[in-house]
Amino acid sequence: MTVTKKLSKHGNSYALIIERPILELLGISSDTLLQISTPDGASIVITPVKNKVQRRRFSSSLQKINKKYGKALKRLAE
Repeated sequence: MTVTKKLSKHGNSYALIIERPILELLGISSDTLLQISTPDGASIVITPVKNKVQRRRFSSSLQKINKKYGKALKRLAE
């Protein structure tokens, strides 16, 4: 999806308004942290941080479970 937007004045700064359909498409809300990067110096990439955080938490939890119950889970799978 590509959308052309204009920046809006917000105090001494400028803001990029993201409409609800795009927020819903990405599964984000006003509480979601966003990572803003400029990989080539000519474009802006905005990425929700929640996915990375959730993946990290999931991976950490999975490692703990495997460490604690790995042998039992392996026997159950056989």
